[in-house]
Amino acid sequence: MSRIKEFNLPDLGEGLTEGEILSWLVKVGDTIELNQPIVEVETAKAAVEIPAKWGGVVTRIFHEAGAVVEVGQPIIAIDTDPTAGPVPSPDSAPASSSSSSSEDGETEAGLIGGPAPGGRTAVLVGYGPKTTTAKRRPRSGTATTSTTATTPTPPPAAAAPIVAAPIVPAPVVQPVAPATVPPAAVSPAVISPATASPAGRTGPVLAKPPVRKLARDLGVDLAGVNGTGPMGSVTRDDVQLAASRPETPAETAAATVPTAPAAVFDASREQRIPIKGVRKLTAENMVASAFSAPHVTEFLTVDVTRSMKALEKLKSRPEFAETRVSPLLLVAKAVLLAAKRHPMVNSTWSGATGEIVIKDYVNLGIAAATERGLIVPNVKDAGRLTLRELAEALNTLVRVAKSGKTPPSDMTGGTLSITNVGVFGIDTGTPILPPGESAILAFGAIRPMPWVHKDKIKVRQVTTLGLSFDHRIIDGELGSKFLRDVGAFLTDPEATLLSWT
Repeated sequence: MSRIKEFNLPDLGEGLTEGEILSWLVKVGDTIELNQPIVEVETAKAAVEIPAKWGGVVTRIFHEAGAVVEVGQPIIAIDTDPTAGPVPSPDSAPASSSSSSSEDGETEAGLIGGPAPGGRTAVLVGYGPKTTTAKRRPRSGTATTSTTATTPTPPPAAAAPIVAAPIVPAPVVQPVAPATVPPAAVSPAVISPATASPAGRTGPVLAKPPVRKLARDLGVDLAGVNGTGPMGSVTRDDVQLAASRPETPAETAAATVPTAPAAVFDASREQRIPIKGVRKLTAENMVASAFSAPHVTEFLTVDVTRSMKALEKLKSRPEFAETRVSPLLLVAKAVLLAAKRHPMVNSTWSGATGEIVIKDYVNLGIAAATERGLIVPNVKDAGRLTLRELAEALNTLVRVAKSGKTPPSDMTGGTLSITNVGVFGIDTGTPILPPGESAILAFGAIRPMPWVHKDKIKVRQVTTLGLSFDHRIIDGELGSKFLRDVGAFLTDPEATLLSWT
């Protein structure tokens, strides 16, 4: 059993296939304990800290901060028995061995990175095995290429007769014939395959599926990329380099319309941001939701002056002395009570089973803008919480989200959501439903406005609510009643609490 254990990037939930290393919490030579956090990784969901699978001494870190690593690839090596003497050099580690079991003595056959029948390497479906030249066998029909590669390169003087022989028949001797052969016609024949340009590549481009997807996202043509991976395969770094490099004069000349200004094609004045992590997942979810569920949005403008007074009363109560209280608390309470009165709003359309699944619990999602993009973590079973517990849960949810530490479990299982666009000074909006949910409420800015109150025009605190819902489940009547009840609570929360509970 090997004492050097390689820790692979685990699947962090919901079928995630890769993660970006944000920072290492340990370094080579550090002594670590079992379950000690060793690295911070950003997935398509959030940034999470990964604990050590074994205790021991760190002998190698495979990827620096900023690298995107596929699930199942090694990220760190740990000496689990540092008292047993010197450890092998990382350069002499059996990475190029034909048996992947030497990387981790406890890896079982069939697992990612473990041996499989026939000497193959078990892999994550869709991503292929680790590519090392020692593990590849020559392709059928490539004997000529292999022979040429092992034959000493002929001297330059011998290259001309090889090219000219098929062109000029032997019996004919024309002193000026060689001069009539354009140099351009000769040069491609004497260029070795190792130095040929991508445009001259024959056969398909070698690249893994994630690399091909990255190329599509960045608009990079793989046929024009120099591959630096094994057997000339195109790597992720090759694609990113091709996406960031300025256009060559030839490319610019070919693409430029004579009447177009040159500044339009100035790559130095453009910025390219890779689509990954939270932003990538948000985009995929929004597209999936927008084009699968028929959205309808209704709006309601309400007088929330009494809600603002109720908040001031809450702040003065001893049980709320150390708890931040905001208008979002009353909006959340209004949504929870309205959902209890109209359970169909808190449901999911299941096309696979042909059912509408009504939830007897509310996992209340709160949209939060973070540095990594928009996320919607949720408060589990929010309807069972007291008003003070709900306030503390909302504060914790937003604080953790802004710190970038929201665990994936907090962003799954949402049933009903709120997006507070009022904090940005926006009156309302038409929010897109989170996947699997049937309704989302947009809470706009609260502004002092002229309002008819008791038959007189007075300055009141007013806001606008926008409710988007899935019209397959919620028709206009149900959506209107739900939004009306949310508005009624915010108009007079104290009276509504007495009459509804």
